[in-house]
Amino acid sequence: MTNHDDLPATLQRLRDAHSRDPLPAWPVRAKRLHQLETMLREQRGAFAAAIHADFGCRPREETDLLEIFPSLSAIRHALSKGRRWMRPQRRLADLMFLPARTEVRPQPRGVIGIIVPWNYPLYLAVGPLVDALVAGNRAMLKMSEFTPRFSALLAEQMANYFAPDEVVVVTGDADVAQTFSALPFDHLLFTGSTAVGHRVMRAAAANLTPVTLELGGKSPAIVGPGARFEHAVERIVFGKLVNAGQTCIAPDYVLLPRARMAEFIAIAGRAMARMYPQLGQSTQYASIVSDRQYQRLVALRDDALAAGARVHPLGDAAEDATRRLLPPQLLSEVGEEMAVMREEIFGPLLPLLPYDTLDEAIAYVGAHAHPLALYLFEQDQASIDKVLAHTQAGGVSVNDTLYHIAQHDLPFGGVGASGMGGYHGEAGFRTFSHLKPVFRQARFNGAGLLNPPYGARFRRVLELLLRRG
Repeated sequence: MTNHDDLPATLQRLRDAHSRDPLPAWPVRAKRLHQLETMLREQRGAFAAAIHADFGCRPREETDLLEIFPSLSAIRHALSKGRRWMRPQRRLADLMFLPARTEVRPQPRGVIGIIVPWNYPLYLAVGPLVDALVAGNRAMLKMSEFTPRFSALLAEQMANYFAPDEVVVVTGDADVAQTFSALPFDHLLFTGSTAVGHRVMRAAAANLTPVTLELGGKSPAIVGPGARFEHAVERIVFGKLVNAGQTCIAPDYVLLPRARMAEFIAIAGRAMARMYPQLGQSTQYASIVSDRQYQRLVALRDDALAAGARVHPLGDAAEDATRRLLPPQLLSEVGEEMAVMREEIFGPLLPLLPYDTLDEAIAYVGAHAHPLALYLFEQDQASIDKVLAHTQAGGVSVNDTLYHIAQHDLPFGGVGASGMGGYHGEAGFRTFSHLKPVFRQARFNGAGLLNPPYGARFRRVLELLLRRG
């Protein structure tokens, strides 16, 4: 679907269906989750092939590991926990209002809008959709125009597995996305760049649509003085190079002890060679998704070189613009004035920044916009606690990269410039639910003591309340 005029009508169809069943029972929600699981399992190969075709090269193994597996895992988690999440939660009424009773009732918001980026087009569609469905909502998804084959396939298959008033997938260009973000959804989730996030939030504000923004920013990796150094380098290389660095939580730069710069470069080269042997002919290293993204990354690298940075290629594979093959490269002697240190990289370039003390590294992170992720490699607990206490980030992995996103009992989201709100697991259920507070007055109660006229009895009760307040 790409027709702008169809979008309001589609939203209304979903909204009407929600009005007919505003609080779906657990069997209905579970059935939708099972339908989603069936689609993923039956279309797994077709989805991977479409993503591969869109990228030029996207290893089937990475799609399975980073998109299919977490999507299926999220569905299984929702199926095992969702019935409990949707139960009313008893709360204690304040003492002066007893014997009244209180509770919180999770209620579906209605129709959820989900704007999906190109870098992980399957997982970043299915992940929030799982949370929307387990919370009892219906959903519209706007897919990226930069993955046209997969977007069209998902739209086709979703229509095969879901009724048209349950889940709808929308394709189209940036104009369609703009129209989509201006629809009066009951909640809108956007994953993408900070610049586009500003526009999405402005469009949603016109309808007072609540938003969850998953943006990005420059996620640091800090190699502490007490780190297991070789392990740290290997995990940073892994986190940076899956999907050729086109990951919103990929390490964007590394802070490491000044004396260990050369050692980091050498170990990174060996780690890369183990993971991606014969890189130039490898089918396990992803291409850059488009010519525009490829040229942007080359320009970032060349701008840094012109400003005095040094480039350290990891391996001897040649760049290939035709295949959009950009081999991984470390950058040293970088400065704040360079574009590579001001913009989110989103590719296989990794600046290295030396520090003399851990406090200096902490101060550097704190002086910049809050990132979506922070990675710390350190064995000393006091140092770990210090970094956690004195830095802000959407999420943190200690002694690894990326894997905090795969924990269903941890919320995933940004802070400040890297986004707002969170989802995954119960956090996603809550994001896409209205937690309705309910106060149940007892038949025999003292509420009438507070009625006007405000005489002596009222004043005595009020003084009692004020003393206890």
